[in-house]
Amino acid sequence: MAAEAELASGGDVVVVRLPSISEEDPLHRDKKRILERANLSCLFQVPISSSTADACRLLDKMIHAARVAHMDELELYFAGDDDYGPFSARNELESLNLLLKIMNTLLVTASDGAKGVLQVLEDEIVVRLRSVGLTDNNQMAVQEQNQDTEDSLLKWGEDQGVKSKLQIAFFQGAGRGMVASENIGVGHIALEIPESLIISEELLCQSDMFLALKDLNSITTETMLLLWSMRERHNPSSNFKMFFETLPSNFNTGLNFGIGALAALEGTLLFDELMQARQVYPHILNYGRVDQATKSLKFPLSRPCKAGQQCFLSYGKHSGSHLITFYGFLPREDNPYDVVPLDLDMSVDEEDGTAQSVSSSVTAHMVRGTWLSRSGGPPTYGLPQRLMSHLRTVLNCGHNESIPKADIKENDRMVLETLITIFSPMLEGLGEPDDYNRESASWDLKLALAYKDLKRRIISSIVTSCTSGLALLDS
Repeated sequence: MAAEAELASGGDVVVVRLPSISEEDPLHRDKKRILERANLSCLFQVPISSSTADACRLLDKMIHAARVAHMDELELYFAGDDDYGPFSARNELESLNLLLKIMNTLLVTASDGAKGVLQVLEDEIVVRLRSVGLTDNNQMAVQEQNQDTEDSLLKWGEDQGVKSKLQIAFFQGAGRGMVASENIGVGHIALEIPESLIISEELLCQSDMFLALKDLNSITTETMLLLWSMRERHNPSSNFKMFFETLPSNFNTGLNFGIGALAALEGTLLFDELMQARQVYPHILNYGRVDQATKSLKFPLSRPCKAGQQCFLSYGKHSGSHLITFYGFLPREDNPYDVVPLDLDMSVDEEDGTAQSVSSSVTAHMVRGTWLSRSGGPPTYGLPQRLMSHLRTVLNCGHNESIPKADIKENDRMVLETLITIFSPMLEGLGEPDDYNRESASWDLKLALAYKDLKRRIISSIVTSCTSGLALLDS
C-alpha cells in the first residue's frame, strides 16, 4: 500500500495520508461504510506543536483507520457496529507497520520543527508493535541441547552467502526454532538467502528429472519439485546435502497421525481436513519474492526482537485444524481464526437485505469462542451480529425501536433457545474430556485431544453465553 505525506502551507501542520481503500478490494463497500460511521478518513492533520498526549490521540485514530483498511472477511463478520479493534495480531501488525513506514518517509523530508512530533509518533508505534500478540502464554522456553549439527548448517549457509542475525535453538515441547543473535529492529532484515540456495522451479528445470517428468499429463511444477526433493534428499553428491541431513527424520504433523489419534478425532472438522489433505497434492507455501536488485530472499521483521528472543515466521490466517494438519502444533494463545462454520440457508439474508451489513463475499455463518467478543449482553449476547440478524429474520423476530420491550425480550429468548438447540448436540457429540494420561500419551494423541479440548471450549462458550442471556432476560 503506497502512502503519501506532506507538510501543509505555513509548515505548522503535518498532513498524513493513509492509502485510500481500493475499489478492487472485494470488501471496499463495507470498509468505507465503517469509516464513515466512525467519522474517520484516510487524511489526518497533526499540528507540529501537539503535546505527546494529543499526538497519541491522533495516532489512535490513524490506527483505527488502518485497522479497517486491513480487515479481512472474517474480521468484518465478527466486528460489531462500534468495534474498531484490535481485530487480530495480523491486522494489528500490518496496520502499525504501514503507519511506521509513513512516519519514516515523513521524517526524511520533515523540517526540524516537524521532526519532534513525528518522532513521538514513530516511537509510540514501535512501543505498540513490541507488545502485539505477546503474552506470558506464548513465551517459549529454550532448552539446552547439543547443536553441533545445527551449527554446521549455519556455517554451511554462511559459506554459501546466507546473511543471518539468527541462531538455531530448541524449545521445550516444540523442537527446533530460531532466536535473535542481536537486537533487531522493525523492518530490519533478520535473514537473507541468496537465490542460488533456493529450491525453485529454475533449479528443477536444470535437472535431469525435469526432462523425465515434463511431458507427463497433468503433473504440476509443485509435484515435480516434491519428487525432486524426495530424490535429492538421498543423493550423496547433492549441493544441498548439508541441508537435507539436518532435516528431522520424521515430521510430527497431522498428516502423520496414527490410528489412535484419528479415532479420537472422528466426527470433527480436523478429521475431515486430515482425510482431504492426505490425497496426491503437495502443500506449497509462498513466503515472499526474490529481491531482483540483490538476487536474494529477504525476511524483514514486522516487530522488534531482542537478542535471545524467539523469532518466527507468521503462518498466516489459519485455523488450529490447518496448523495441526501441516505444521503439527496448536497455538497456545487465542486464535481468532478458530471458527465453527454453520450450514444455514443464506438466501434468507439476501431476500431481506441482511447481507448488506457485511459484504456478499461472506458466504457462510460461523461462530467462535465468545470470550473473544467485546459485547456480552444484548442485543448480540457475545455472538456475531450477523448471525443474530439472520436468526431473527428466520424466526420472524423483529428487533427495532418500534417493537415493545417485552416483545424484544421474547424474541431474544426465541433466538437464544434456537442457538442452544443447535450447539448442545454439538457439545454432546464431543463427549466429556478424555481420561487419558496425557503425559504418557503419544505426541499425536496429545495433539488430537488438545484440538478436541479447544472445540469443546468454543462450543461450550456459545451454550454458556446463550444460557446466561436467558437468565438475563428472566432477571
